[in-house]
Amino acid sequence: MELFKTSAALKKMLDEFFDTIEEVVLIAKIAVDDYLSGQHIKFHENLLRVVELEHKADHIRRNIENRLYEKSLLPQFRGDLLHLLEKTDDIADILTSGLSQFEVERPRFPEELHADLRRLTEMCVKSVEHLIPAERIYFRDPLSVKEMIHKVYFYEKESDQQALEIKRKIFNQIEDLDLSEKIHLRYFIIQIESISDTAETAANILSIMSIKRTL
Repeated sequence: MELFKTSAALKKMLDEFFDTIEEVVLIAKIAVDDYLSGQHIKFHENLLRVVELEHKADHIRRNIENRLYEKSLLPQFRGDLLHLLEKTDDIADILTSGLSQFEVERPRFPEELHADLRRLTEMCVKSVEHLIPAERIYFRDPLSVKEMIHKVYFYEKESDQQALEIKRKIFNQIEDLDLSEKIHLRYFIIQIESISDTAETAANILSIMSIKRTL
């Protein structure tokens, strides 16, 4: 049974929220590539787009929260749903903060790390790209969630492995960097890696919600 068959307005707001998070992630991926390619003007433009979309996602999430309480909708699912949306919104927050730090601190990544960084970003983006469809389908078919979030976990593990490999290269293979520079680069690797970690946390919440729906 569809959870929102009597609340088309709420379903529309949720779809808009998920669309916004997806757009944030895709633009952020482009921004990272712009940064590594030395396209700083394009990077700045995409950063501004990410900031704008992050604000939009926050606004939509607050509207959803207000509607749930004002209309007394889904009292048995409300807490879990709001927790899920907050954690999903955290992905946009992390990306906005991380890209802003790229612009402010201007980390210098050696050329030999660029392909690895692009792959790490790709794996993190894929974790979110599989999370959002799982969140969407939860409201129609909660039994399908488990199969879909399996891919979130897969790409989170891939991201962890990729991040660890980059850290090994930074500290053990690249010799023309000071220790302070290596620590600085590690900070940004952790920032990128945290995207998939947050997607995994949201997937855990969603998994529990789907189990509750089937009891």
